[in-house]
Amino acid sequence: GIRLAIGARARDVLWQFLVEAVLLSTAGGVIGVTLGLAGSWAATHALKLGFVLLPQVIAVAFLFSALVGVAFGFMPARRAARLHPIEALRHE
Repeated sequence: GIRLAIGARARDVLWQFLVEAVLLSTAGGVIGVTLGLAGSWAATHALKLGFVLLPQVIAVAFLFSALVGVAFGFMPARRAARLHPIEALRHE
């Protein structure tokens, strides 16, 4: 709201929200992939099985987390970009 009030364009606010959503979801993806790899390694080690690491699976996991960030960040970003500056300042 404050950015709109000081002259930011709606497009700038939309992009800011989308970038933040993608960064947060990608950080979640990093944590998820790390914990998933650790859990898989521990399970295969405990069962005395071979551990297989496929880079394609990791890439898909990161891509999926970024897409989730865009998908679920778009509506709040659009709503924030459409706020009227006076209304936004009234609620902050």
